[in-house]
Amino acid sequence: MPQTPHVERHFTASDIVRDVVIGMSDGLTVPFALAAGLSGAVQEAGIIVTAGLAEIAAGSIAMGLGGYLAAKSDAEHYRAEERREQQEIREIPREEMKEVADIFRQYGVADEHIAPVVEAMTHQPKQWVDFMMRFELGLERPDPRRARTSAAMIASAYVVGGLIPLAPYMLILVFGLIKGRYTGARPMKSALQTTITGGLAATAAFLIAKAIT
Repeated sequence: MPQTPHVERHFTASDIVRDVVIGMSDGLTVPFALAAGLSGAVQEAGIIVTAGLAEIAAGSIAMGLGGYLAAKSDAEHYRAEERREQQEIREIPREEMKEVADIFRQYGVADEHIAPVVEAMTHQPKQWVDFMMRFELGLERPDPRRARTSAAMIASAYVVGGLIPLAPYMLILVFGLIKGRYTGARPMKSALQTTITGGLAATAAFLIAKAIT
């Protein structure tokens, strides 16, 4: 009887999700705060949109660079620890063998099974170092493309998040331009009128709500 092959599916994109969450959360927060602050001072959507887009551009670059440097630092830390482990298995192999045995004991492996495994590991220095990096230090070998990927994902997520709070102001501006085109008025004048009207309506609604509460 043919058996269905067992295929395990595990989620392996946790780093990407983390980058998206970091970029998106900051992108939603900072441009929104800027737009909200400007809304109380000016009534022109064009100014708010321009300032918001400038902040998004600067913020995405800064956040992307931060993600790049953080990933680079993780890679440098891994290489430094790897060199230290390589030195230790050359200079104090007995101590390192004892550490391997202790790790296996933590998983409930009996001593009679540990000894041959440890002995076999001493003949494969690279695998020995990889084992110590993962199970003694809890470090995974970083993807060499991680820095660039992290920078791109954080910056992109920041842009997407930042555009969300700016969308209403952009729609007001666009609607004013369209209205001007179809009503015969000058597009920029119509856009400005629509923006001011919308701003005044929003201000009035805000003041009413504040007075009620």
